[in-house]
Amino acid sequence: MEPINEVVSVITPLDRKNVDTDQIISKEFLKRIERTGFGKYLFYHWRHNADGSEVQDFVLNDERFKGSKILVAQENFGCGSSREHAPWSILDYGFNVVIAPSYADIFYNNCMKNGLLPIKLTMSEVEELLANGQKDPYSVEVNLVKQSVTGQDGKSYSFDIDPYYKEMLLNGWDEISLTFQYEEQISNYEKQHQNA
Repeated sequence: MEPINEVVSVITPLDRKNVDTDQIISKEFLKRIERTGFGKYLFYHWRHNADGSEVQDFVLNDERFKGSKILVAQENFGCGSSREHAPWSILDYGFNVVIAPSYADIFYNNCMKNGLLPIKLTMSEVEELLANGQKDPYSVEVNLVKQSVTGQDGKSYSFDIDPYYKEMLLNGWDEISLTFQYEEQISNYEKQHQNA
């Protein structure tokens, strides 16, 4: 996983509530076993018409938000089934951060374990960000060390994060990488166990 510390980007304002994992990545695209290649299917049925052409007024098809690394959405983001492909597709598309008032628990944990930073802000703070982003391209700086989101106008918001996940994201560790931090102790334990 790539470490996350500071992310500076125009936000992509997805002003929708209860975005479930089937909308994030639809079931027909879950045939791959690798973690890559899912970005092109992110919000596929919202981004494309039945004939495969782009839906012109969908936010991800708006040129102003191309290359954005920060997705802002409404409450209960990532609800529905527990598919880990949802954070994979968001990451593969190019987002490093999702900001919303609330998340489904399994999706939230899957984000943390896969290197995607899900930030919880209050409803009014998210609505303010969405309004700014819908008016004009609006850039923010996310600082994980300071646990802050600062807009281009200087408006700043703070967020909470579990210290365990914060350390993992700052270092780019998944749970296997975290285990390797204790490799010497594990090796010593195994030697003692063999000699017992």
